[in-house]
Amino acid sequence: MTGAAPVQVVTFGLGEEVFAVSVTMVREILDYTPAFRVPGGPAWMLGLTDVRGQGVPMVDLRTRLGLSPVEPTLATRVLIVDVALPDRTLALGLVVDRVIAVATFERDRLESAPDVGMRWRSDYIQGVVREADGFVVIIDTAEIFSNDDPAIATLAAAA
Repeated sequence: MTGAAPVQVVTFGLGEEVFAVSVTMVREILDYTPAFRVPGGPAWMLGLTDVRGQGVPMVDLRTRLGLSPVEPTLATRVLIVDVALPDRTLALGLVVDRVIAVATFERDRLESAPDVGMRWRSDYIQGVVREADGFVVIIDTAEIFSNDDPAIATLAAAA
């Protein structure tokens, strides 16, 4: 990732880890409310939530990334994101432990995803930014949700 334009992201926490997604993907940030459960889905698929009259699939991002699930708290938020898939744009509600900030990183600070020492699949990571107190992991939501998992297609059709 090289170039002059800085990268603007929304940073959020999952446990002690800090992740980010491109600010251009985030439509809005909502307080957490339980989803309407759809039977038969994987554990990370919480169900559907209503966003301004549109049914949006809600995903427990912790579980989807292989982290342990936790009970929602007052800080739990839902990032409504538009994920560009090869054949369409999919609106998803990503449940995160807390939203931290909108941040801007110079592109020369972005490092490639390391192959070892990380708990997450490296193909889910667009880049890593080293901060004084740790790392910010910029995730590739299209990669996370574009695999052949039928749950996304099923919920998107139900919406």
